[in-house]
Amino acid sequence: MKASDVRTKTADQLNDELASLKKEQFNLRFQKATGQLEKTARVKQVRRDIARIKTIAAEKASAKKV
Repeated sequence: MKASDVRTKTADQLNDELASLKKEQFNLRFQKATGQLEKTARVKQVRRDIARIKTIAAEKASAKKV
């Protein structure tokens, strides 16, 4: 997911995307613990996507206040 894609989404869409990524992160952690995780790089990718969404959501919120 690119930052430009995230910036075009609304706050509700960002919250929905964040929730789905958190669920995926939970499932990936479970798979890792049980030894079923095949794509280990996905853990890092999901973590960065979550951070990217949170950062852009905070930027939008601060821009809205000013």
